[in-house]
Amino acid sequence: MTSAPSLQQPRDIRTALSSAGLIRLVSEIDDHGAIPARGLARTLTDLSVDRIRQAVEQADSLGLLARTPGTVGLSAAGRDLADVYDATARWARRHNHPAAHCDFAGRIHSTFTLLGAPTADPPNPKDEREAELGRIERLMAEWVRNHLTQRTRRVDGAAA
Repeated sequence: MTSAPSLQQPRDIRTALSSAGLIRLVSEIDDHGAIPARGLARTLTDLSVDRIRQAVEQADSLGLLARTPGTVGLSAAGRDLADVYDATARWARRHNHPAAHCDFAGRIHSTFTLLGAPTADPPNPKDEREAELGRIERLMAEWVRNHLTQRTRRVDGAAA
């Protein structure tokens, strides 16, 4: 198993978590339950074998997967990330972001990119769209604090 990736900047975290393959893997398992390890390619038909392998490696490095003999499921961190993905997709769908018609992974990727984009105008706390987007950002920060930061400390502590 690889160690947790070095994700020091919020942008790095958003980029890592907005990988289409990772989004598909996590959301598929969240929606339908554990997947037979040898059935990933049959389940994630829109992803190449290489992209599936990359997504599984990334999910493993982030501690998102729980494995039993022959199956791949989600750990607590994976289930919590799926909740962040769901909240993000709901916000994006409600605000037609990035467009009225977009797939689940595209909505999440675009919204995570929007979270890191500088704006010309200061956020208006009375703007419902901005307030809801701030909630998504807080959910992601909470996930990082609860799962990624603790995991990095455990990996660093084991190496010491």
